[in-house]
Amino acid sequence: MKSFGKLSTYAVLGVVLTGVVLAYSGVFDKDKQAVVIDVRVPELSAQALKGKQAFNTTCAQCHGQNASGTDKGPPLIHQIYNPGHHADKAFLLAARRGVRQHHWPYGDMPRQPQVTNRELAAIIKYVRELQVANGITYKPHRM
Repeated sequence: MKSFGKLSTYAVLGVVLTGVVLAYSGVFDKDKQAVVIDVRVPELSAQALKGKQAFNTTCAQCHGQNASGTDKGPPLIHQIYNPGHHADKAFLLAARRGVRQHHWPYGDMPRQPQVTNRELAAIIKYVRELQVANGITYKPHRM
């Protein structure tokens, strides 16, 4: 009987340890799933094309190709980023100061001091042209 007691103790420990590992790995955390949007890419203006290059260099590793999102950062082609809720200045401040996590479960966005003001203006133009092509336009923000 004593060996059965040890066996059940090990079984319980094994189940608990498996649960801890699964919980820590995020298997049960549905909020951490990547949100990736299918993005229609329009013919871009010259400034937006420059913005696309700068975006691909600095932003795409988290925000995805064409700002479609990844498991590291949210899609910017999303209604929450319409100009009535996140004005152009919000994008500028995000790059300059970073952003604390608030809309999405991806963690804080670090500041991007290496991006110039000219590049930021082009990135914003690029994102806004993508948004318009995908039906995201100004809607007043109401709290």
